[in-house]
Amino acid sequence: MKAVVFEQFSAPPTIQQLPDPTPEPHGVVVNVRANGVCRSDWHGWVGHDTDIQLPHVPGHELAGVVEAVGKDVKKWRIGDRVTVPFVGGCGTCPECYSGNHQVCDSQFQPGFTHWGSFAEYVGIHYADVNLVALPETLDFATAASLGCRFVTSFRAVVDQGNTAPGQWVAVHGCGGVGLSAVMIANAIGANVVAIDISEEALKLARQLGATVTVNAAKVTNVVEAVVEITRGGAHVSLDALGHPMTCFNSISNLRKRGKHVQVGLMLAENSTPAIPMSKVIANELEILGSHGMQAHRYDAMLAMIESGKLAPEKLIGKCITLEQSIDALMNMDKFAGAGVTVVTEF
Repeated sequence: MKAVVFEQFSAPPTIQQLPDPTPEPHGVVVNVRANGVCRSDWHGWVGHDTDIQLPHVPGHELAGVVEAVGKDVKKWRIGDRVTVPFVGGCGTCPECYSGNHQVCDSQFQPGFTHWGSFAEYVGIHYADVNLVALPETLDFATAASLGCRFVTSFRAVVDQGNTAPGQWVAVHGCGGVGLSAVMIANAIGANVVAIDISEEALKLARQLGATVTVNAAKVTNVVEAVVEITRGGAHVSLDALGHPMTCFNSISNLRKRGKHVQVGLMLAENSTPAIPMSKVIANELEILGSHGMQAHRYDAMLAMIESGKLAPEKLIGKCITLEQSIDALMNMDKFAGAGVTVVTEF
């Protein structure tokens, strides 16, 4: 198979021909038809993830067709159109038994714990637990764009934030994660304040349902701006970027008993951000994480997509080739352009 491979961290990846994967007894091999380019892939490429062993094939936002099936798989057949959460569960640990596969004690992640989907084929473990069937109406590029950023935002807004219609939701950072959160929060009837430093990203946020936007580069104090707009602070606030400043602002702009949900990854030098703990205590704030979403929760999200309440295809910025994905991957930290980039030509 053709795949993107890096043999050293932070060194330019190359296109190589590699042996096709074979399915584990409990797994399948997916013929990748679309693959999202995510900042998590960039974190892996620069060496922020200890699961990665070199040489490595990145990629975890995928959609495609089942190509081969392991002998113990019961629910899936060759030719099935599928996607998969970026965090997979084993199906047998206490967390999986409780329905929380996204924090499985033995979790796997394509593109991190094993070779991923910047390739023509990828192996997926524990297929009966983790695969998600795609509606015929959902194209592969849109389905791939769901795999990390959109589902993480759905869980952050709906499950972790428990957002209710009429509440104020602040979204700090309007990349793929943040724009997904804007769309989802708007779809369930919340009022959204979108914060970013890019006017292009803020324009897209308004198109996707943001009630108000704040350019963090043009206001004196982001927290004061959000509190004024929301008349007391956000009920739910997301750090969709993963930076000490956006994390601090997201917690600080909450109203009493509000919820902060950390969605953007906090790694390397950003892993220990300052937190206004006195405010957390005095105002009984909640600090929550959102790490992917279980396969069994996709039904609720897919129903909203099929009904037209959610339109994730609007988040796709551009479609590229596997060869072009190398530059896209290496430049993820520059936040060039708006929307999600998806590989659709292999």
